[in-house]
Amino acid sequence: MKIALIILTRNERDCVEIVMPDVPAPGPGAGYDDVVVIDGGSTDGTVEWFEENDIRVVGQQSRRGRGHAFQIAFESVEADAYLFFSPDGNEDPADLPKFRPLLEAGNDIVIASRMMKGAHNEEDDQLIRLRKWANNAFNFMANTAFRGKHPYISDSINGYRAITKSAADRLLLDAPDYTIEYQMTMRAFQAGLKIAEFPTNEGQRVAGDTQAHAIPTGLRFIKAFWTELRRDKSSLTDGSD
Repeated sequence: MKIALIILTRNERDCVEIVMPDVPAPGPGAGYDDVVVIDGGSTDGTVEWFEENDIRVVGQQSRRGRGHAFQIAFESVEADAYLFFSPDGNEDPADLPKFRPLLEAGNDIVIASRMMKGAHNEEDDQLIRLRKWANNAFNFMANTAFRGKHPYISDSINGYRAITKSAADRLLLDAPDYTIEYQMTMRAFQAGLKIAEFPTNEGQRVAGDTQAHAIPTGLRFIKAFWTELRRDKSSLTDGSD
């Protein structure tokens, strides 16, 4: 199985300089065979850093947004599976080798969960955990509405995940923004795909500010959930029965 590590960036030069030294080069120990950056129009030297380090960069051009970055990866990178990674400090590079065994075991999607037993969410040390509570609410909604007979998924939103090419093709993913992972999980439930999770330790952003602001992003998740409830599900028939 050929696995491509897809690094998602937009104006993350400061984070990249800190995080990327901990990301191993492709090879047997890394858990992936290729590395490609999908960049959403950086102007701060992010692209130049990767080019100087001989890492292929694909620009999003007019198709901006996180969801479009996923779609561009599926279209432009040849692989059997795609492992998505954001180099901002939230996602632990030490977990990168954990995806391959679960993919090779036959899972269609593998998620690094911040919510399951043994995991750590970046807000766990805080008294008020608004982001975590909101994520758990959206997660409950997705499981309640779509999972059917399938196991409960603890982190339907997290972007630190991998998906096989065949699953991506089947799910017809078209969300343009930060709801792409949520859409992926909801449609995977409906299609009867195999989803695996493992616990991860979510760190703090190492530099700069998040580009996903809480209220607008939350409203997009509500819209994404409502859209999935209303859409024609005939193309995602569960063939597991």
